[in-house]
Amino acid sequence: MPLHGNLRVRRNSEKLGNPERQRKRLDKKAASTANLLTRSPSLENRAKELISSTGSPGSRRGTYSQEQSIKMFIRGRPITMYIPSNIQNYEDLKMETPSERLELDWVYGYRGRDCRANLYFLPTGEAVYFIACVVVLYHINNRTQRHYHKHTDCVRCLTVHPDKVRVASGQTAGVDKDGKPLQPCVHIWDSTTLVTLQQIGLGTFQRGVGSVAFSFADSGAFLCVIDDSNEHMLSVWDCSKGTKHAEVKNTNEAVFAVEFNPSDSTNIITCGKSHVYFWTLIAGQFTKKQGIFGKYKKPKFIQCFMFSLTGDVLTGDSEGNILTWGKSAADVKTLGKGAKETFQIMRQTRAHEGSVFTLCALRGGALLSGGGKDRKIIRWSADLAPERECEIPENYGAVRTIADVDGEEVLVGTTRNAILRGTFSDGFVAIVQGHVDEMWGLATHPSQNIFLTCGHDRQVCLWKTEEHKLDWSITLEEYGLCADFCPNGSVVSAGLSTGRWLVLDLLTTEVVSDSTDGNEQLSVMRYSPDGSFLAVGSHDNFIYIYTVTESGRRYTRFGKCNGHSSFITHLDWSKDGKYIMSNSGDYEILYWDIAGGCKLLRNRFESKDREWASYTCVLGFHVIGVWLEGSDGTDINALCRSHSERLVAVADDFCKVHLFQYPCPKPKAPSHKYEGHGSHVTNVCFTHNDSHLLSMGGKDTCILQWRVIGGESRERLFSASASSTSTSSPEPATS
Repeated sequence: MPLHGNLRVRRNSEKLGNPERQRKRLDKKAASTANLLTRSPSLENRAKELISSTGSPGSRRGTYSQEQSIKMFIRGRPITMYIPSNIQNYEDLKMETPSERLELDWVYGYRGRDCRANLYFLPTGEAVYFIACVVVLYHINNRTQRHYHKHTDCVRCLTVHPDKVRVASGQTAGVDKDGKPLQPCVHIWDSTTLVTLQQIGLGTFQRGVGSVAFSFADSGAFLCVIDDSNEHMLSVWDCSKGTKHAEVKNTNEAVFAVEFNPSDSTNIITCGKSHVYFWTLIAGQFTKKQGIFGKYKKPKFIQCFMFSLTGDVLTGDSEGNILTWGKSAADVKTLGKGAKETFQIMRQTRAHEGSVFTLCALRGGALLSGGGKDRKIIRWSADLAPERECEIPENYGAVRTIADVDGEEVLVGTTRNAILRGTFSDGFVAIVQGHVDEMWGLATHPSQNIFLTCGHDRQVCLWKTEEHKLDWSITLEEYGLCADFCPNGSVVSAGLSTGRWLVLDLLTTEVVSDSTDGNEQLSVMRYSPDGSFLAVGSHDNFIYIYTVTESGRRYTRFGKCNGHSSFITHLDWSKDGKYIMSNSGDYEILYWDIAGGCKLLRNRFESKDREWASYTCVLGFHVIGVWLEGSDGTDINALCRSHSERLVAVADDFCKVHLFQYPCPKPKAPSHKYEGHGSHVTNVCFTHNDSHLLSMGGKDTCILQWRVIGGESRERLFSASASSTSTSSPEPATS
């Protein structure tokens, strides 16, 4: 739920900056945040007070009457919630973790927009790449995925060992929910078993790990790491022992790549903004020589480099040139025998319009280059004569990285978070696609295995959960924030950032209705159970109600719910389609009589027994237990009750997905917690048959598809029938 101004504090590892400043910021926030239950008697104490009262048998205080309520506090604001009539003994309600669990099934997306050299092809037939906190191994022929998900924050770099089995992946730092900095590190792991072999540099690196590379001449005995500190420290580690061999300050400028000389592990090259450095490592000590451009124009960025079969170094730069750096023996004559050779520019080859983002060596000495502005892939002979070229479609962005499959077929990672597969002869098709900016809108189809997403990249995407692929995507004029399928399943509505909302035909993607309510962003779209109404929740504090006719193709304004004092965040319809429950940015829970003319129900306890067709409101009696002590109201972005009404999934601001039992009306309810996202989780939604759960990240642009497993029958919390005394336990009913 996107909130205005200082109400929103993100735990997004991508935007934290100085960890110390972030910790102070969060400490200050925590100090001003009320414990959910400490500004009045806690829920449990309140329940004990109600039950243990020694009042007369008819005393309202000693029994659960229809008006009895409990309160939780968020930022000092009391939120009153009325206890349903079928709860006879609130104190004795049991909060348990659900027997169901989640298992990561599929990862949609690829991080190409701001990472380099992060796509490799393994002998197993799998492409290895990453997004958010997950490294994906995708079999390009079998269309299956395996996942390495031992990282605790966003993965930023990746490399494959010379044995083509071991993989090293480095992560960023981030902070935990209390503002405490997390320690970045490099994981070395087995791509066959997915077992972690080493954690390199835990407690050593600052902010994160930017680049990693294995040595080659000694069969991968060492790992080189560039961290994200101001000095971009260059360190070399013993892979088998996990110990640091040497370390040196690199540069205050951005560093894009690091590699060992494949024939000499004492030589290391780094490149980045305005520099290419040639390092020599002897007896644990580094010496550095800077690449001198001489008569050639010095580019702003050296984007990439590679070693040729002859030992020369080829660099690709922001001017569109490939520079050939050859070994020079001049220093041997000057400095004497034993001095290390250096490199000087032997040749400049014009390659691309705009940056050369990547260079990829092929068998036999040929190579490929990938361009930014021109989006071209060019094949070059060993002596840099151009042989073939092709251009990838504009909608995929620029060429970010290239991985050789078999000398002819290649994989291409792009700046718009796609991975393409193809050849120069047959062209390229996308095998991985994703969003490229923050996402908030998520909806699952009422009867089919498909779901829809929309986000700040202005894309609306329809995905197939069984085929694990994008069905279609359209680009809008404004960005989307929310969506919902019409119950008949033929159309879907999407709410945009300007108050405009569209209804799209699922088969043709045609816009069948186009309306605007207010001039502020829309935060929730919700059809009534029978599809006869559509509720549109806006940041202008109103809920707009429309009648729906012609199978979801015609919309007529029915009324407007006016009563919230802040922007609408969530809403749900009652099962009979006559009422709405809604939440707002200042933590209100309001109820509306839609059939009676969109009237605000002043007497809220009358809604305590109402049954809801969906449950996505983050504030309500049935979901009290999803809130942690000390929460400030923005810590939970979304929740979703399963269709079986047994589970509730929660998207929190700390990169976690939670699975609770439903209902969970008591504080400190236990949950299963799942990691994988690298920024605030913005939305969650069960598929129509509860077989899967979808979750989406904000800035990590990642969609995770979880399989729901287990789920033996368990007792329901609420009693099947009311008991005659307030102290008797509720009689469980089987769900």
